[in-house]
Amino acid sequence: MVNIVIQLSKYIIIVLMAAYTFSCFSIFTRNYEDEEKRVLIRQDVLLFLLQFVAFGTMYLATDDMRILFLYAALAVVLLAVILLYNLIYPNVSRLVVNNMCMLITAGMIMITRLSVDNDSPYGSAIRQLVFVVLGIVFGLIVPVLIRKLTFLDKWTYVYAAVGGAALLAVALFAPKSGGANLGFEIFGLNIQPSEFVKILFVFYVAASLNKSREFKNIVVTTAVAAAHVLILVISTDLGAALIFFVVYLVMLYVATRQPLYAAAGLGAGVLAAIAGYHLFSHIKVRVEAWQDPIGTYDGSGYQVAQSLFAIGTGSWFGTGLFQGQPDTIPVAETDFIFSAITEEMGVIFSLCLILICVSCYVMFLNIAMELHNRFYKYVALGLGTCYIFQVFLQVGGVTKFIPSTGMTLPFVSYGGSSMLSTMIMFGIIQGLYILREDEEEKLEKERKARDGLGRTAPRKTRTTAKSGPKFEEVPKQRTGKKQRARSK
Repeated sequence: MVNIVIQLSKYIIIVLMAAYTFSCFSIFTRNYEDEEKRVLIRQDVLLFLLQFVAFGTMYLATDDMRILFLYAALAVVLLAVILLYNLIYPNVSRLVVNNMCMLITAGMIMITRLSVDNDSPYGSAIRQLVFVVLGIVFGLIVPVLIRKLTFLDKWTYVYAAVGGAALLAVALFAPKSGGANLGFEIFGLNIQPSEFVKILFVFYVAASLNKSREFKNIVVTTAVAAAHVLILVISTDLGAALIFFVVYLVMLYVATRQPLYAAAGLGAGVLAAIAGYHLFSHIKVRVEAWQDPIGTYDGSGYQVAQSLFAIGTGSWFGTGLFQGQPDTIPVAETDFIFSAITEEMGVIFSLCLILICVSCYVMFLNIAMELHNRFYKYVALGLGTCYIFQVFLQVGGVTKFIPSTGMTLPFVSYGGSSMLSTMIMFGIIQGLYILREDEEEKLEKERKARDGLGRTAPRKTRTTAKSGPKFEEVPKQRTGKKQRARSK
């Protein structure tokens, strides 16, 4: 009877996840605020139903009451997140909050399942829940800081100095872990500074490009960015180095609109990759494992081969919770959690997980495009690129699309540094979303004031172009109940 329930539950979980994912994109088509609210409430219901089914299934499979306690704690924490964001920040992006909770849920389900057979059962799941709570505290504080601190664009070289010093300390003093210098162990916790430095790096690039986009300043900014990447390469933290490189290239191109800079950057990246392959044995091992994981199964290819076996075993619908062997995948809780999820919850569930990440990125880009402050535009773009490219590196590595880089899946993989840094990143995005709402309210008040004075001429705004300032007519805003879709 229990086996039948477990087999049925995997289909229920997939249906709930698919319905949630569909709502993530359908909300962008909603033209009325009431319709949006209904979709967001439906998302919350689907989220908590999925939690109930997944943890209930794991309890039936193990008959262990500790799973129910973990379920209750997670449900209370995520309910508190949703309510606190609504109470403290009424203008917050509810879609981003819901997506964050769904990604945390997916990660907690798999970490709980994997931690059953650990030396200390459920220890990883409990620690991950503690990381979630700590991250939420930061996530709730950061938006108000972004709103109140109006001088963040002035700390250009502070960001560079602090970030560079942290990375250099890791390169010089951190112990080797998996062939790379990643971080330090403090009070039994592994702290990985590069997870936090990438946020400082985005702020540095945004502040520098906002200050000036002249060639001289671009050379200086590129040199500082290259120094960050070089330190990470020396530490053989290649995944982080690749993220820093791509984020800088995207921000530089968007700020300057110069294809030559992008081409030069890509060329330099290719040359650096070739040089790194010949200089570092660590890179050669990963490339060999990527090229032929089965042929190198007894050595470097073992991790990737086990990942592919797990994904193939799970197929479209998965084996069901506790019906597979995800614990045979090396570092399944961190680097290869996507493979573990795919084995027991199916390819459809995993594809939905990716689409949820994509919907977050779409929101980040939406916020970046609608902000009027150029510095904050660059910050939103940089953080969004950082987030989605890390997702790409993780998923691409475990599916053999690209060589494995050892990156975590944000909000899903086990790890305190990853959880806290991603929470801070999402908190910054929420702060920028609130700033956007403030800008719109200010513009609306100005419009009403002009209308009250009888000014009916078309409003003119100044745009920046190479030929100098120009003006363009902005069409009068339509009135009525129909409004632009917002994901609050």
